Amino acid sequence: MDHSLFSQFDNGTLLAGKATYALAQHPWQPHKEYPGVFLKTLVSAEHTGGLCTCHMVRIEPDHAILLHTHPASLELHEVLQGSGVCHMNTLATPYTPGTVGVIPANTPHEVRAGAHGLQLFAKFIATRVC
Repeated sequence: MDHSLFSQFDNGTLLAGKATYALAQHPWQPHKEYPGVFLKTLVSAEHTGGLCTCHMVRIEPDHAILLHTHPASLELHEVLQGSGVCHMNTLATPYTPGTVGVIPANTPHEVRAGAHGLQLFAKFIATRVC
């Protein structure tokens, strides 16, 4: 049995307002643009009035989320398992368990998994309210 923190959240509980949700019932979805990347939404925009979303991200070995930006949200990564690298501006930062990455809104970045894959939490916090 896998007792990793990533697995615990995969099968954990979401408390949102007056309701609780079993996270094991939230499906993993393949990323729309990047093969070998899978997302599981833990907290959706509907839970936060559009201010924040939280996702588990699983990047298969030697796959990547290629260069992109998020114009209206800051992105926060918490690396839980595996290894890889985050490219942002002129920096290439190793992603290993315990690394936290803060990516300002509208900043080009990409995340590449190493030979054993990469698992992280990605949180998106709105920087502009319409």
